[in-house]
Amino acid sequence: MRKATTRWATVVASMMAVAMAAPALAHADDGPAAQISKTAKLSPMRTDVWVKSPSMGGKVKVSVLTPQNSSGPRSTVYLLDGADAGKDVSDWITKGRAGKFFADKNVNVVLPTGGAGSFYTNWTRRDPAIGKPQWETFLTKELPPLVDKKFNGTGRNAVIGLSMGGQSAFALAVRHPNLYTGIASLSGCPTVAGPVNQAYVRTTVAKSGGDATNMWGPFGSPNWVAHDPSSNLDKLRGKNIFLASGSGAVGPLDLTAPADPKDGPPQAVTAAGSALEIGAWRCSLEFAATLRANNIAFTPGFRLIGTHNWVYWERDLPNAWPTISRGL
Repeated sequence: MRKATTRWATVVASMMAVAMAAPALAHADDGPAAQISKTAKLSPMRTDVWVKSPSMGGKVKVSVLTPQNSSGPRSTVYLLDGADAGKDVSDWITKGRAGKFFADKNVNVVLPTGGAGSFYTNWTRRDPAIGKPQWETFLTKELPPLVDKKFNGTGRNAVIGLSMGGQSAFALAVRHPNLYTGIASLSGCPTVAGPVNQAYVRTTVAKSGGDATNMWGPFGSPNWVAHDPSSNLDKLRGKNIFLASGSGAVGPLDLTAPADPKDGPPQAVTAAGSALEIGAWRCSLEFAATLRANNIAFTPGFRLIGTHNWVYWERDLPNAWPTISRGL
């Protein structure tokens, strides 16, 4: 990571001084403020945090990974799960070995829990299965100042998501371009333009029993456009962008990947993972072509082999890091 300039260091120092003087609240002048209600130190590197969130209507649990031997200011990486996001702990911890990868990185890593099928967005109507979460407000307004205050954050952030979370990462970035310096999608479908990509979103939400119409309204409505990075490309200029996906072709790693019996027969799981990755491959390549056509730089991480499986995402994360870390 590059060293902060003197000017930036002065700005950071001023921001931190203000933050240290304030209580552990967020946006108190906008009504009830979010606040940390509980913390649990689970290891030298991991702290679980419960945030009382007005926007989410209750307590939200996030895990925060911190370096063992650093007390100075550090930037923050937000890691978003896919559609099967764990209720109590992020899949990035239990399946993606994020703790091992970030053990020697001088950054905070924030991993929200319980986002299954939500696209980490603000839902416009209450859904019988998903409810009416306001993830965007929580992740972009309420949570960052709390994390920065408690974990010595600098205010510089990046967001990385896999599958569903890959789209969410780009949607959050175009809607809050000043918040993130880097964005990465691993086996995601960043663009939601066109009937095929719309179907990809609807199918993902439906897997959790939800209806995407309750999320952003009818397809083609302003809310879909507002969350489509391909319709808001100027917000991505100058960002550190990484795009990765496999082709869906089955490889040796699929044959040795850990299997959960409750997911079904291994052959069926591999076939489903192949189909999902083919969709992510097509959509990610489409988005990559759009970025190139509009002279927006990005780092490609496309693989000729690979299905929708953690054995590949665990390897994609180190490939994304040189690009994402440039802005931190």
